Amino acid sequence: MGIDVWLVYVAAIFVVIVIPGPLSLLMVSNVINFGLKRSLPGIAGGVSASLILLTVSALGLGALIVSSPILFNLARYAGAAYLIWLGMQSLLTRVTSGITTDESTLPNARPATLFRRAFLLGISNPKDILFFIAFLPQFIDPHRSIGVQLLVMVTSWTVVDVACKLGYGSAAKAVNAFLRSVRGKKLFNGVTGVFFIGTALSALLYG
Repeated sequence: MGIDVWLVYVAAIFVVIVIPGPLSLLMVSNVINFGLKRSLPGIAGGVSASLILLTVSALGLGALIVSSPILFNLARYAGAAYLIWLGMQSLLTRVTSGITTDESTLPNARPATLFRRAFLLGISNPKDILFFIAFLPQFIDPHRSIGVQLLVMVTSWTVVDVACKLGYGSAAKAVNAFLRSVRGKKLFNGVTGVFFIGTALSALLYG
């Protein structure tokens, strides 16, 4: 992979990652409800899930799932069920009263819980494996070391993924007081919950 191809790859993955999706919404929701610092484990969970799926795809294991409709459908249904559960959790989240910008006054959240939620949300989407399988070969030069190229691609994805999720978190922290008010939090949690559930139902009906 030459530097010109690498630059195109970085630009492409930036566009893919920056498009808002369930993980991005979860990150924003975490920041609004718990604060940016306490939401960092959620970023780690989402990035870890993407890294595992990317690595699995790079090693060719993703092809096994794609070639087995039973395994793929089980993974798809499990992912949809988890999205619905996560959506219900968001809809039923208790919102603290008042408007605050002091993260020390926000409700506590266990780091392991935030990590687990983001990780399960990311790892339960088998379509990411399909995407990686179709995406990665477009940038690989068969005349150069495949291992080195895959390492560069995985590392680049991880760096861009972390940067984008931190960007979403910072943007959420900087929004106006409305999103930190009781009404704003309830509205955002409601939109997030509906989005998660809608995404799951769409995957089940049209996937």
